[in-house]
Amino acid sequence: MKFQLAAFADEADSKLTNQITAMTENGISYLEIRGVDGENIADISAQKAREIRMQLDASSLKVWSLGSPFGKIGIKDDFAPHLETFKRSLEIADILGTKHIRMFSFYIPQNEDCGKYTDKVMSRLEQFLSAAKGSDVILCHENEKDIYGDIASRCLEIHQNFPTLKAIFDPANFIQCGQDTMEAWELLAPYVEYMHIKDALADGSVVPAGKGIGNIPYLLSEYKGNVLTIEPHLSVFDGLAQLEADKKTAINPYSYPDNRTAFDAAVNALKEIIV
Repeated sequence: MKFQLAAFADEADSKLTNQITAMTENGISYLEIRGVDGENIADISAQKAREIRMQLDASSLKVWSLGSPFGKIGIKDDFAPHLETFKRSLEIADILGTKHIRMFSFYIPQNEDCGKYTDKVMSRLEQFLSAAKGSDVILCHENEKDIYGDIASRCLEIHQNFPTLKAIFDPANFIQCGQDTMEAWELLAPYVEYMHIKDALADGSVVPAGKGIGNIPYLLSEYKGNVLTIEPHLSVFDGLAQLEADKKTAINPYSYPDNRTAFDAAVNALKEIIV
C-alpha cells in the first residue's frame, strides 16, 4: 500500500519549529495544521500564516489541511461570529497553500433527539459551503463524538444533502460512539476525501493504529485515496518512569513519557501496517 502521510504535528510539540523537526525526522511531508505556537489555526493572522508558510517551505513541507474547529460549537450557540471566522480562514488556507478545511456538524445538547436539530444543522453547513464557493477549498466533515454527524447514518445524511462536502473518516471517533467502523465504511466510502489514523479499544481508549478494534488494516485495503493524517491522541504521563520502577503497579502499555514519544509511536504503528 502506497500512501502520502500527513500529521497533526501539534501533538508532538506546540512550537512550529519542533513540529517541523518531528515531521522531518519521521519522514512526513504534509501537515494537518491545528495548533501553532500556542494559537489555534482559526485564530492566526494573515501575517502569521505567511511566516508559517516560509518556515514550512524552507523545510520542503506542505499543508494538507486546516485542522480547524469550525462546526465544533453547540447547535444553540451564536453562529454569526463563527461563520465570520470561517470566512477569514479561507484566506489563511490560500496563504498556506492548502485546498482542504476540516470541519464538524455542531454539538447536540445531551439527552436530546438529534432529529430535532436536523434543519438547523443543514442550514449552517449550507452557509459554510456557500461562503467557500469559488475558493477551490474542499470542506471536509469529520465524524466526532456528540456532534450531529457522530454516527454513520447521520454522516450519510449530511453527505447526501451536500455532495460537495467530503468526509474525513476517523475510526476511533466512530468506536467512541459505538459505531462499527466496517459498517460505517460501507455507507461512507464514496464520500471519503481522506482518513484520520486513530484507533481505539472497545472502551474508547485511543491506542496506536492496529492495536484497537478500528479495523484499520481492512479500511486501508479498501481506501481509494492516498492521504492519511496521523492523529496520535495517545496517553502521555510524565510520571511513567517512576511507575515503571514500581513493578506492583499496572501500566497502560500505550502510555508514553512525553508528547514526542507518543507522536513517534503513532507514526511507527501506522508504518508497520502500510509497509
